[in-house]
Amino acid sequence: MLLDAILGGLQETHPCTCVVPPRAAVVGAGLGGSAVAYFLQQHFGPQVQLDVYEPAGVGGRLATVTVNKQQYESRGASIHALSLHMQDFVKILGLKHRREVAGKSAIFSGEHFVLEETDWYLLNLFRLWWHYGISFLRLQMWVEEVMEKFMRIYKYQAHGYAFSSLEELLRSLGGDAFVNMTQRSVAESLLEVGVTQRFVDDVIAAVLRSSYGQSVLVPAFAGAMSLAGAQGSTWAVEGGNKLVCSGLLKLTKANVIPARVTGISLHSSEGRALYQVHYEGDEDQGSAFYDMVVVTTPLHPSRSNFTFENFEPPIADFPGAFQPSVTSVVHGYLNSSYFGFPDPKLFPFASILTTDTPDLFFNAMDNICPVNISSAFRRKQPQEAAVWRVLSQQPLDKQQLKTLFRSYYSVQVTEWQTYPRYDATKSLPPIVLHENLFYLSSVEWVASSMEMIAVAAKNVALLAYNRWHQDLEKIDQKDLMHKVKTEL
Repeated sequence: MLLDAILGGLQETHPCTCVVPPRAAVVGAGLGGSAVAYFLQQHFGPQVQLDVYEPAGVGGRLATVTVNKQQYESRGASIHALSLHMQDFVKILGLKHRREVAGKSAIFSGEHFVLEETDWYLLNLFRLWWHYGISFLRLQMWVEEVMEKFMRIYKYQAHGYAFSSLEELLRSLGGDAFVNMTQRSVAESLLEVGVTQRFVDDVIAAVLRSSYGQSVLVPAFAGAMSLAGAQGSTWAVEGGNKLVCSGLLKLTKANVIPARVTGISLHSSEGRALYQVHYEGDEDQGSAFYDMVVVTTPLHPSRSNFTFENFEPPIADFPGAFQPSVTSVVHGYLNSSYFGFPDPKLFPFASILTTDTPDLFFNAMDNICPVNISSAFRRKQPQEAAVWRVLSQQPLDKQQLKTLFRSYYSVQVTEWQTYPRYDATKSLPPIVLHENLFYLSSVEWVASSMEMIAVAAKNVALLAYNRWHQDLEKIDQKDLMHKVKTEL
């Protein structure tokens, strides 16, 4: 059988009608890889063989850094209250929500604060109304309408329905309007519903710079997901969000292989597709054969030197680029004078967002708490040394650090290419690369968040399961709201 596979080359393959669970490979052990491994086992059963390839640590972008023997989130810090898959993961794994430590936010223009949060809810509403009229209400209505339709995905997935393309998934939730939201900017969409230009420039820009490190030209759907996270209540996992990834992999008993996948080549065996995964470890290189492969790492040329062999037609490079992003975790004393507070004791903010001002060298910064918060924990006073997370597009030089901090003990810098550059392309990558070869990370070109990745993982697992068992009635079905209601 193995010889057949090696020699089969480009022989014609046919859809599998087996009921035997496949041998599956997952490329990447971040949240996408961990979640899809869990969902594949959930649907195929405990007999499914799962190999997960990960050259770095489990958790991907949910990494932590250590300051004074305490761990802090470097990115992927908060989860929206409506993130139902993430809520389920935490419950299944016996994890806990981290205790929330209150802190006020403000938006900085480079010269002054254009909007400041207070301890009084009604005063905050009055300030929003005074500065921006009813724009904040129009924004809230727009985001709620998008989220209400997006929440349909949980019903569809609970009934076993899957989608073979991002366009089909979006269309099932919100019709052509949702697809169009990936093609037009969030600024254009909000102005159309009556949000003022000033509100877009001050508030929307600040939120998007903090989340995606990009401008109000990001597509409307990605913008709505980011704004939903900024508006609603959020939470995090006690001990670090990355515990979800390690917990899911431990639960599934997946075989984690510490190696980087360099390519996939197509073969055939007994008339069906077989995928040879090539990998490199620290000390050796090798390959293994699988019935099914899920790629959860970016395949765009700027992020990957992944190769595909023997595929006909060839799997083409995907257009687009990724946005550079730098996280600097600084343990030091904030220079509150830069923000207009000569006396550091009077500085009231734990989170600072910024407007899209050319001279500003950072996107956002916040006084962060460790991933383990005891009942006795208190946030540092503004005049005390604290741990700050600074988000920027370029590494901060010494002069920039001196501008933000009076002095500091340590700086830990992580450079990422975290999110797609949303203005770089208007086309969405495919989910299905070949018969049983799937690209989970394509969803990030619609929107990027922990829950979007979890939703995509569930969709890929359902799609793989339905295709493996030839249950085509469960793929790309139209009028799903009606179908789901009749199945209840």
